[in-house]
Amino acid sequence: MRGPSPTTGEAPDEATGHTPEPHRWRWLILVVMIIAEIMDLLDASIVNVAGPALEESLGASSVGLQWVIGGYALTLGAGLVLGGRLGDRYGRRRMFLIGLTAFTAASLLCALAPNIASLIVFRLLQGTAGAMLLPQGLGLLRENFSGPELTKVFAIFGPVLGLGGIIGPVLGGFLIEGDFFGLDWRSVFLVNLPIGLAALIIAAKFVPKKPGDRTVRVDMTGAALVVLSCALLVLPLNQGQENGWPLWTWLCMAASAIGFALFAVQQRRTAAAGREPLVTPALLRKPAFTVGLGGIALFFGGLIGTQLVLTLFLQIGQHFTAGDAGLGNLPLAIGTAIGGAVSGAFLADKIGRKVLQIGPLIQLAGAALLWFELDGLDSAASFSIWDIAPGITVAGIGAGMVIAALFSFILAAVDDDEIGSASGVLSAVQAVGGSIGVAIFGSVFFAQTKTGDFTNGFHRALIVQACLLVAFLAITFLLPKQGRPEDEQHGIATEAPADTQHATA
Repeated sequence: MRGPSPTTGEAPDEATGHTPEPHRWRWLILVVMIIAEIMDLLDASIVNVAGPALEESLGASSVGLQWVIGGYALTLGAGLVLGGRLGDRYGRRRMFLIGLTAFTAASLLCALAPNIASLIVFRLLQGTAGAMLLPQGLGLLRENFSGPELTKVFAIFGPVLGLGGIIGPVLGGFLIEGDFFGLDWRSVFLVNLPIGLAALIIAAKFVPKKPGDRTVRVDMTGAALVVLSCALLVLPLNQGQENGWPLWTWLCMAASAIGFALFAVQQRRTAAAGREPLVTPALLRKPAFTVGLGGIALFFGGLIGTQLVLTLFLQIGQHFTAGDAGLGNLPLAIGTAIGGAVSGAFLADKIGRKVLQIGPLIQLAGAALLWFELDGLDSAASFSIWDIAPGITVAGIGAGMVIAALFSFILAAVDDDEIGSASGVLSAVQAVGGSIGVAIFGSVFFAQTKTGDFTNGFHRALIVQACLLVAFLAITFLLPKQGRPEDEQHGIATEAPADTQHATA
């Protein structure tokens, strides 16, 4: 008699000897992966609308709010590559369950935080748990799907995850304004508990066990250098404005640059010694990839930072409720969806790299329109989101065009055997770039709001965004002219027959 199916874990029917179709459970695995990773993405943005509630409940300062929002992205980004390597060594199912358990527990701790300092610590822990959780989803899907079916999985996976990041502020505003059971801002974290527990139960039952490769060595020295360098960069950016930019802030940023340089040297030496580095050293010798990393940081730093300023402007400057501020992000979400659909469906394939140049130009046009819309607020008798919706929507369309295509053009510069490492590094830089954006844009905005000039604070943020977009536009000319197809971005070989080919992480 045959043993349990390696895919479903279920024994065959003894009367017929027929093994249940594994396809049914594989799609359930996809659902679990999507649920878990949406939890992660939601928590990156859901607290954007919690600023006034945190200020009232815990006495959060502007710096405290920046740490609550940006600290999560910091530890998430700093740990992503390490999380992937731990999955290689100890098994992705095991690390997925550990990461999901820790993420759910950290969400509970965040909800129970008695003061802002403890909330910041718990958010850092939550980001660390997310770094263990997030890399496993992609690997598990590649382990359990193959051939054309795997291509369909990513066709579903990508848009759903994109939606998760967009609806974060909307859901956060709904939960805070609803004040369900008197929980106020704590509900934005408690919502993870039933979802996380359900995902844990399903994953433990249906995700097949597959041992890791204990011969894989985890480069803890490299991981420590990344974490330290990221911390030395984000710490002064968050604290500098509040403290008047003392000498230690500049020394920290200089030390961060030295730390990243040491990391690059250490990775090369690790590879030369025959050990496995966190990042394939050859990637760092590819000019298009390295400038692409800068482009990722510039673009997402500006995008995440501007979205935060929009939410703060609506809540603090225009006295929107949390729910209304969340809905105020809808023009940006709609614009991003339109731009992404146009770019992903045909434009990127048709005009190639030019889509990455048209996108920021449209964003700049949206920022200029938004600037004049903000100027008009001084003479307006009342304010509504419709007063600035056109500029926000136009900027969102440009952002969506870039988001849909950016990774594929950067990955086109790397070799096939480097895709896994390159994807992990790009995701990490995206998260850390978002954290830096929160620090910079938050500092710029709050520096002006101390005098009550919220419109000027938004204007200053738009100037910073314009500078970042111009720098990003210059970088795009160094990227490959054509992007890498979606399936190849995930290391999927499509030449082999579907019944024999199985992608590996």
